[in-house]
Amino acid sequence: MLRFLTAGESHGRALVVVLEGLPAGLAVAAEDVAGELARRRLGYGRGPRMRFEADEVTLLGGVRHGRTLGSPVAIEIANTEWPKWEQEMSPAPGQPSKVLTQPRPGHADLAGMLKYGLADARDVLERASARETAARVAAGSLAKLLLAELGVTVVSHVVQLGPEAVRPGGPLPTLVDRERIDASPVRCGDRDAEARMVAAIKAAAKVGDSLGGVAEVVAHGVPVGLGSHVHWDRRLDANLARALMSIQAIKAVEIGDGADLPALRGSEAHDAIRVARPEERSEDGHGPGDLGGGYVRDTHRAGGIEGGMSMGGPIVARASMKPLATLNRPTLETVDVVTKESTVSFKERTDVTAVPAMGVVAETMVALVLADEALRKFGGDSLAELRRNRDGYVAALGGTPAASAERGTP
Repeated sequence: MLRFLTAGESHGRALVVVLEGLPAGLAVAAEDVAGELARRRLGYGRGPRMRFEADEVTLLGGVRHGRTLGSPVAIEIANTEWPKWEQEMSPAPGQPSKVLTQPRPGHADLAGMLKYGLADARDVLERASARETAARVAAGSLAKLLLAELGVTVVSHVVQLGPEAVRPGGPLPTLVDRERIDASPVRCGDRDAEARMVAAIKAAAKVGDSLGGVAEVVAHGVPVGLGSHVHWDRRLDANLARALMSIQAIKAVEIGDGADLPALRGSEAHDAIRVARPEERSEDGHGPGDLGGGYVRDTHRAGGIEGGMSMGGPIVARASMKPLATLNRPTLETVDVVTKESTVSFKERTDVTAVPAMGVVAETMVALVLADEALRKFGGDSLAELRRNRDGYVAALGGTPAASAERGTP
């Protein structure tokens, strides 16, 4: 229903994304995309490129006078560094000034070189680079706009960075918390944990090392029944896991309390069901029972998904990022693919951590999956038709149609 394709290299002229499946009539502006891309550059511990990298956004097609046309939307994100890389990355016939023959452990270099029969690691790393996620964020910014029209919001925060983690059992963040989270140098709403995370980054930077971590994504307002128990490839949790695992350097994905549940007994591991009390039903459709047929779950152990379908409450997913493999001072052993001699890997860039930015990318992937499932569930060629179908479905469950989120803050 909703699909996208990205193209471009990290130091190429531009990244391009084509997003197909958006209904006609969705309000879209280049500023919406640029705002999300700016969030992707956030985070303490990033390298110098983040300080001068600017994302110049151009809507190439699919939008006219601020509204989608129902046709594919094409977005270009220009690379402001292109003049410095024009000769090295030129598509015209020629030779690079330097061939990279010392593949970096932890990166796609060696496997990509062997797979495609390439002698220069740059032919792999330019596309494998996390810079590609800028194109995903561009696509996801439109998915967020669509979800906002359906009363769905997506927000992320960092819950662990290196060995430091937030206190367990804290409240799930909502859209109103996003500005405060983004203002944190590590995109963490727990101030005590934030200080410890910053200290951990400084300690790793001092010795030239790197840190991984975990970002949690929470989606509010998701109606019950997105996804399906009928087919393996329609299960919502499976598709969320696939989308999050596709982010560069992600090595584990968790839905709800997934990693902790195996240690519990069955009596402790599930979300009990009850009928919503009258005072829990809100007029704007955001009461705990309004999107789930009048039923309430007081816990979120399943992450808002049972049997591959949304339960009507918050959806919670976490993505775990490994420490970045390009280090400043500690060296990782490798082999020169030409001489076959032992050596150390070359350095392309040296972030200490990219976990805060990864959370924004994770929001993107969750939003794209949820928007795809919402379109599959409710259908419609125009935004008005989609909303009518969605409101009719929620009303049939005994809920109140949800008001769309404020324009510009999806």
